[in-house]
Amino acid sequence: MAITSRTPTAVDAIPDASRVWFVGAGPGHPDLLTLRGLKLLRAADTIVHDALVPTLILDLAGPRTIRIPVPRHATDGDPGETTGRLLVELASTGGRIVRLKGGDPSVFGRLAEETAPLRAAGIGFGIVPGVTAALAAAAAADVPLTSRAAASVLTIVTGHEAEEKTSRVDLEALAALSGTLAVYMGVAQAARWGAALVAAGRSSATPVTIVSRCSWPDQRIATATLGTLAQAFTEHQWPAPAVIIVGDVVTPVTPASTGPLAGRRILLTRPSGQADELAAAISTLGGEPLHLPVVRIAPPDSWTALDGAIAEGGMFDWIVFASVNGVRAFVARLRAVRRDARILGTARLAAIGSATAAALGEAGLACDLVPAAANSEGMVAALLPTLHAGRVLLVRAARGRDVMRRDLEAAGHEVVEVAAYATRPVETLGEGDAASLDAAPIDWVTITSGAIAEAAVRLFGERMRRWRIGSISPVTSRVLETLGFPPDCEAREASAAGLVEAICRWHDAPSSQLP
Repeated sequence: MAITSRTPTAVDAIPDASRVWFVGAGPGHPDLLTLRGLKLLRAADTIVHDALVPTLILDLAGPRTIRIPVPRHATDGDPGETTGRLLVELASTGGRIVRLKGGDPSVFGRLAEETAPLRAAGIGFGIVPGVTAALAAAAAADVPLTSRAAASVLTIVTGHEAEEKTSRVDLEALAALSGTLAVYMGVAQAARWGAALVAAGRSSATPVTIVSRCSWPDQRIATATLGTLAQAFTEHQWPAPAVIIVGDVVTPVTPASTGPLAGRRILLTRPSGQADELAAAISTLGGEPLHLPVVRIAPPDSWTALDGAIAEGGMFDWIVFASVNGVRAFVARLRAVRRDARILGTARLAAIGSATAAALGEAGLACDLVPAAANSEGMVAALLPTLHAGRVLLVRAARGRDVMRRDLEAAGHEVVEVAAYATRPVETLGEGDAASLDAAPIDWVTITSGAIAEAAVRLFGERMRRWRIGSISPVTSRVLETLGFPPDCEAREASAAGLVEAICRWHDAPSSQLP
């Protein structure tokens, strides 16, 4: 028996011999990508990706990264071997290659077929696991895959086998197992394998959970039994990809959501990693949040202005932060240039909105001023009584309203504006994203800034006329109105809680205003 040992390789120190990395993209949502996978995406020169990997994940790569989609149905021989030969060709020209695969590369992902040409060519490769569909689906449906009482075995099985296979899945043996079955690619042949399991002895009353398009905006979760599975698929037309979990770990009946937003599906458009508070508030009130960012947060074109402002931090009377993103970017840059809060000297800190003030607190910085009105006009009104020929640093996005600088300068004060970050619109909807939006019965879309309003209208277009629109502030509402999409409700306080409260308030309107 040969025993081998391999030391884990740091992403930033990948040897030249390992130029191809197989990375699991997870089920679809960017939040379910591993940190190691994210680092490799950002370092990649070329990404060869499955056709249905969401655009949101591909956008995590660098702007100069070459993206090559793999056709869903290859016509030239085995699809896996065809892709493997492409990887050999790319690796032979140098550069860091990432093969981005949905779910986990080693689970029904043609990994053996794609690595065979690399092995034959003597090209090294590495594998980064991803969250496979069974794990993601079980988590989405709140279903344990194993249980001390009911399931000591978990079997992952395909419901659709290649016609040329000489050995087939032994459904009789599977029926005899007392554990959980997680069936991949089982939608088209659900009637066949479901009936075969029952015929082989599995009870027709065995609970089944179906998770269709797990973690995508149109995710659907339903329950059935083995005996009713075929009828349920015919009746409800749950789209692929879907994972079907079979076993006694499944709760036969999913309790209905309760709360003022029960049954309401609400689309969130904030950047990745910034919708958690809003999603939690919606879920707590019984609603179903769906997250599809329409903008992404990126570094400014240059750090020069921000670095210069940091170096002069103690020379300002006030440092004003216009958003949570501004706080986070400023603090990150402070650390990047090996500085800390001492360089800010006696400068006082102000924040537009309670969330921005909370972000300062999380960074260990005390907020001295939060205006009553969470907008530029409110900040100007709050600052003016504190200043006499003052000097103000405004930390903001690369693009934004010019109210503060204009009004403070008109009052005789010096204002230095610096871009700590840039808001970049998502250019196009991915194939899967567009299908999700058209299939999902969305009730509300939330808009939390003017930039997001513009990006949402451009991406979603006339779809938005089918949805009710919730605006976080009067400024955002004015942008929506200018674009021809006036909001149905507006938050009284510019915060996640205020926006959710506004949606709830709309549903408490007289019955004549309800659908």
